[in-house]
Parts: sequence; structure tokens; C-alpha cells
Amino acid sequence: MRRWLRYSLLVLPLLLTACVPAVRMKGDASLLAAQHARERALAPVDRWVLQGRLGVSNGSDGGSGSFSWSQDGDHYEFVLRAPVTGKSFRLSGDNHGALMEGLDGGPIRGRDAESLMHRALGWDVPLSDLRAWVLGLRADSGPAELTFGEDRLPATLLQDGWSVDYREWDTSRQPPLPKKLYAAKPPYKVKLVIESWQLP
Repeated sequence: MRRWLRYSLLVLPLLLTACVPAVRMKGDASLLAAQHARERALAPVDRWVLQGRLGVSNGSDGGSGSFSWSQDGDHYEFVLRAPVTGKSFRLSGDNHGALMEGLDGGPIRGRDAESLMHRALGWDVPLSDLRAWVLGLRADSGPAELTFGEDRLPATLLQDGWSVDYREWDTSRQPPLPKKLYAAKPPYKVKLVIESWQLP
């Protein structure tokens, strides 16, 4: 598993390339009210399928590839495919535990997705928070600080020690949904480029 991750490091720098800094504004009453309205509309959404590209790094190792993420209530299935070898792994589970398949040593189980991913790959990815962040919402893990862009949508979200940078939104949807987001908590970095959303 780690071998194809090393190959994918050739692609990772391109995926994690920084973009031109966007205009960021502190939230005033109007911007925060609009965000509260988005959160009220999207908070009940617990079923989706999204597809795109993922890049992760822990400062010394990392990987990238295409992914699909299916969420159905508390049950999730996350599949990552490596760009060079085509090798894939599947992470699935719910509140009762997690299963990772596709590893060289066979499938492994753990109490939750985050600890299982760290054990198997050495990646610290805040998957429980990411479930909210991928919708452009604040997670339930504690206080959050927002800034907004010229489009009046969140530009950055600081929460639980992570900085989430929203690079692009799909404004053809109402409420709009993120298309590109980059989360960092040094030395860890996670970038999602969402190519398609399927909501009920």
C-alpha cells in the first residue's frame, strides 16, 4: 500500500499547489445570517454521493488519487484509487466501527475511521469534521471562525486546530456547495476537488 503512495507523491505537489489568495472578509451580521440559513438548509442532509480527487500529506509522506464518498445516515463508504497503479482501498463503517480493505496485509478493523486510517496509512484526516466541512458547514467539534469571499460564501473556516480554505463553490446549486477545499493542520494537509455531487 505504501509503495503506491510513494508513486503518487509525483502527482501530489500539483494537486496541493496554492492558488492566488482570495479576498477574505470578516463576517458581518448579513454574511453570518446567510451562513446560518445555509446551515439550517443543509444540516439535515445525511445522504449523498460525491466523486473527485483527493490529496493528503503528513509532511513526509502522502498520496493522491480519485475518490468516491457515499454517505447514508451514519453509514459511509469511501473508496480511493491510486493514479499510477490503479490500486484502491475501501474504507467503510458507521458508529459501531470501521473496516479498511485493499491493504497488502488484508482487511483491518478499528473503532472509527480516523484511528483506522492513521493506523493503516499514517494519515491524520479529520473525517468526522470533514463530513460537515465538505458541505460548507461548521462541525460540532467546537468553536469556529469564518471569513467570507466576494461571493458572500465562506472563504476560510478555522476549527478544531484545522484551517479549511474554500477555493471554489458550485453556485448553480441552492444552497451552493463546495467544489474545492484545502484543509491544513501542520504538518497535515488534505485537499478535495469535488467533481460531482449527487443529493437526494
